[in-house]
Amino acid sequence: MIFIIVLAAIAFIVLSSTVLKMHPLIGLLLAAIGVGVFAGLPMDKLAETIGKGFGELMSKIGLMVILGCVIGAILDKSGAAIKVADVILKLFGEKRPAFAMSVIGGIVGIPVFCDSGFIILHKLNQIVAKRTGMPLATIALSLSGGLFATHTLVPPTPGPLSAAGNLGIPDSIGLVILIGLVASIPSLFLSTWFAGKYARNVKLIDDAAVEEPQVIEERLLPPAWKAFMPIVLPILLITLASFAKILHFSEDLTRWLSFLGSPLVSFLLAIFFSYSLFPENASQRMMACFKSGIEHCGTTLVLVGAGGAFGAILKETSLKEMVSEWLLHNEMSGGYLLVIAFLIAVFFKTAQGSTTSAMVLTTSILAPLLATLGFVTPVQITLVVMAVGSGAMIVSHTNDAWFWVVSQFTGISAKDTYRTHTILTGLQGVVSFMTTMVLYLLIG
Repeated sequence: MIFIIVLAAIAFIVLSSTVLKMHPLIGLLLAAIGVGVFAGLPMDKLAETIGKGFGELMSKIGLMVILGCVIGAILDKSGAAIKVADVILKLFGEKRPAFAMSVIGGIVGIPVFCDSGFIILHKLNQIVAKRTGMPLATIALSLSGGLFATHTLVPPTPGPLSAAGNLGIPDSIGLVILIGLVASIPSLFLSTWFAGKYARNVKLIDDAAVEEPQVIEERLLPPAWKAFMPIVLPILLITLASFAKILHFSEDLTRWLSFLGSPLVSFLLAIFFSYSLFPENASQRMMACFKSGIEHCGTTLVLVGAGGAFGAILKETSLKEMVSEWLLHNEMSGGYLLVIAFLIAVFFKTAQGSTTSAMVLTTSILAPLLATLGFVTPVQITLVVMAVGSGAMIVSHTNDAWFWVVSQFTGISAKDTYRTHTILTGLQGVVSFMTTMVLYLLIG
């Protein structure tokens, strides 16, 4: 019965915003209450759980969204986004901007959460689209596809890193990175193709988070190294912090790098050094960037928090225990385990929205069963991580913060985001899983 309740809630979330024309906030909250009531959760705890879920997700991503918006405004108002776009287009050629953005997304998505990477780079989307004449939706979807491809499959992002730890191969992270890169490559090409074919006719809505980029004379643009700094510095610090833990740096160095490489501190450092992008009236112009950035992220924060509220209700149900019990009573081996791992991750991702949570939940269920099912070598267990990561791509919809970041920072309506972003994440998961199965036949 709980499976039927969850599926009905997901269907209601989709229909409420597309057919019934409800604001997504209302749809998500009504679905959360409905699941809680029909799943038999204590009535006096429902409102508390919803509020707690909203607050917990805000504590994880709220400041990151706000500071990311400020960095986006800095890139825009200083002309740094224009300079970065110039460098990228010279490197890849102006005829392949969508592929260039997919590759950039794939690189950035390895150390950085895909939503924070997209927020940092959303002004770059607008500049590249304007320079090349390619639709903004195509450029943005190419970037989001690239970010998502590596975010779910390649450590040190938390999803695959936690999955590897849960399955007992924390010392084989290098192997997980290598196989994850191979498994993510087809997804990069898929995102470029899909964005070029299906996003080019998407009409953007008039949204507060999307505005025309500044027009700045060439001679007033900052030098390239300064222009890249607000983007590269957070990525570099987060990467160093991740690898300090993986490679077992000294305790003191790891502690300092973990502090500097936290999203909050790394974003703040990028903003601090961004004062150098304004040679005149730096304080006044940075104040304008703060005002613009903060004003443009309100709707995104509300919708992200509502998705967290829905996910919190699902975590209070007995879903995990039911799936675990079913697995214990149904023996399987070989490629069948990869299929089951994939499908369980699909269910958890679609139901509760978080890719990382889906990977953690699925691998915590599978961990006690691997040895009895014949998955014992690091390569075999890494392929399970890939299967789980592929499933955790399917699908990003309204209970996922990633859905709203792409929608709000590009200016795509919820309906069109379903038709492009949601379908793309589903296809990416399928293609990545097919690649994983090929790898299993070759090296498993």
